[in-house]
Amino acid sequence: MKLIRKILFLDEHVCPWWCGYALDNPLRRLIHSPEKMLRPYLREGMTAADIGCGMGHFSLGMAKLVGEAGRVISADLQQKMLDRLRKRAERAGLADRISLQLSEQDTIGITEAVDFVLTFWMAHEVPSAKPFFQQIHSILKPNGKWLLAEPKLHISNSRFGKTLATAQEVGFRVTARPRIRISYAAVLEKGD
Repeated sequence: MKLIRKILFLDEHVCPWWCGYALDNPLRRLIHSPEKMLRPYLREGMTAADIGCGMGHFSLGMAKLVGEAGRVISADLQQKMLDRLRKRAERAGLADRISLQLSEQDTIGITEAVDFVLTFWMAHEVPSAKPFFQQIHSILKPNGKWLLAEPKLHISNSRFGKTLATAQEVGFRVTARPRIRISYAAVLEKGD
């Protein structure tokens, strides 16, 4: 049983860099289209953060949505993920809109104020949610939005409820529960 849990990544972990290829492929756009999913939250000129960006599936779409005047800060724990994102952004002509941030286990490393944060299928990998959520709260501008999505394959509905309760303790309020395939999701807003 322990081996099966390890193979299926059911225990807390950081997704290995080589899994990025499975998570970031052309077929995924059919399930999780970055532009379609994030268009309600992003506008031209915004600054957004993609925390746990991996190889950039969402970062590239975010960069298109914020336009030439906007910026995306893509943060990840693994340099190999960021290196791959850099190459993809250069090929797509979006490298000037994307800043890469190598995070550490206990700090995101982003100090700039942002309008929007995305954490997609990664919050369950964080060893301690409350300090992580406090960091997100600290970088969001007043009334900034955070889209939190977690995989139904890794966590239960009750665990997601506890995650939302922790976010509310930090000072967020849930403003929407968008439907995202294979995911539990919530839009959280930072109060004034």
